[in-house]
Amino acid sequence: MSSISSQAALPVKAARRLAIARPTSRVLIGAASVSAFLSLWAAASGFGWISPLFLPSPLAIAKAAAKLIASGDLWIAILSSSARVFAGFFLAAVVAIPLGVAMAVNDILRAALAPFISLLRPLPSITWIPLTILWLGIGEQQKVLIVFLGSWIYILLATYEATRRVDPILARAARNLGASDVVVMREVIFPGALPGILAGLKVTLAIAWSCVLSAEMVAARNGLGALIWEAKDWGDMTLVLVGMTSISLTVLAADALANQVERLLQPWDRHRRH
Repeated sequence: MSSISSQAALPVKAARRLAIARPTSRVLIGAASVSAFLSLWAAASGFGWISPLFLPSPLAIAKAAAKLIASGDLWIAILSSSARVFAGFFLAAVVAIPLGVAMAVNDILRAALAPFISLLRPLPSITWIPLTILWLGIGEQQKVLIVFLGSWIYILLATYEATRRVDPILARAARNLGASDVVVMREVIFPGALPGILAGLKVTLAIAWSCVLSAEMVAARNGLGALIWEAKDWGDMTLVLVGMTSISLTVLAADALANQVERLLQPWDRHRRH
């Protein structure tokens, strides 16, 4: 009897797991988690468990953000940083994706560039700031170059690894059917590597934001990095958290846009995403 009841319970458990896996359920769970976190944070500030000087309440942050939005200063900061990020990120993708594919399929090119890649990869973007200021000053070009230098190598490595993982049997079969190298590259290798390339681009986009913030904190009159740095000098932690929250929300919006682009470029992979 107990075995029959346990067998009957299995489909119920499976249905519950499926229900949890549904997008609506995930959204509700995520919203509940965020609400619980904000409530705990507000309680910590309201009851004096943590001094507002060190951690302002969510309400204070919302009020400060509303003032900046009304004055237009927050939009200017977000647009300034976003323009620098996407300019540098786009240039990095244009350079790194073809180079990564070429390195994956050409042994000589890979051997020639591998030492430089190994030397440049450990360098964080902030180490380029003194040189880029010397080369380009403190204008927009310098900040775009910082984003480029901090992003391109990650896109290249993701492209290289994705291309190397394409099954060589597929390329060999296409060649046996008479396909040229260009056709094999266009119809077999690049589509096979595309999911890995897109995943690398999404990860690198978040890295690009850290690059522009480091550049703006050193020398900038506008942008989210400059906003955070100036607020730090004034000891205004509320404004610091407004800047940090703005960065997170902007990156979330960029991720949503990237997911839509991914859906357009990989229509055959939609069933794996919810």
